[in-house]
Amino acid sequence: MIAFAANSVFTRLGLLDEGMEAAEFTFVRLVSGAVVLALLVLSRSGVVSAIKEHGNVVSAAMLFAYAAGFSFAYLHLDTGTGALILFACVQATMIGWSIATGHKPVALEWAGLIVAFAAFVWLVSPGLSAPDPFSAFLMIIAGMAWGIYSLRGRGLGDPLAATAGNFILSAPLAILLLVVFSSWSFSTFGVIMAVASGAITSALGYALWYWCLPQLNATRAAIVQLTVPAIATLGGIAFSGEELTWRLGLSCALILGGVAIAILAKQKTA
Repeated sequence: MIAFAANSVFTRLGLLDEGMEAAEFTFVRLVSGAVVLALLVLSRSGVVSAIKEHGNVVSAAMLFAYAAGFSFAYLHLDTGTGALILFACVQATMIGWSIATGHKPVALEWAGLIVAFAAFVWLVSPGLSAPDPFSAFLMIIAGMAWGIYSLRGRGLGDPLAATAGNFILSAPLAILLLVVFSSWSFSTFGVIMAVASGAITSALGYALWYWCLPQLNATRAAIVQLTVPAIATLGGIAFSGEELTWRLGLSCALILGGVAIAILAKQKTA
């Protein structure tokens, strides 16, 4: 979870550095992640097999949409706010899919979801301390894309090979983004942050998470992810000099608490 939260911290720090734009950051992040993952599967199934047999064009597009929206959103969002919006939309996408495919929430689940949704609407609604609307919209898109990517990745026989294949397939989209939107200005610090995000906290972080998942049941895996926005917020305070506003703190507690109630209620009825 520290690795996932660090993605927000590294991205925010990289984009705060003059000379590093969101398109460049997305490109370096995805390509560096693809390189590391290709090396990880090289001695196993092989890179070609990872692409042809395990990679998926739709999943790669969702991965790209997440990474691009994530980077552009963090041009004007604080670390904790961005992580909270992302997490809320990932969980909303996955819970919404569960309901759409036949799960019928009990009253306690609905109560938790309503509290979380109301707090989310309050967080992004206009006000002096509200986040930038367009940046919030981009992070919502990023969260939905990551939620879809996660749903498509459930039950994979070789998740590491699939992740490698999807990262590699997303690279051409990252190149296209660079050509269309980039000012072709790379800063040394920004590149370091992008490589750290792509090669370490994304590629290696995802590999570690997939190794841990079989040892956690679905409820524990979902609950432990509640820590990501809180860790990201602390990282933003420690490394970016950001402040914890009462609006973010209260909405964070309500959103995470509501989602936790819904997850636990669902577990009791399963």
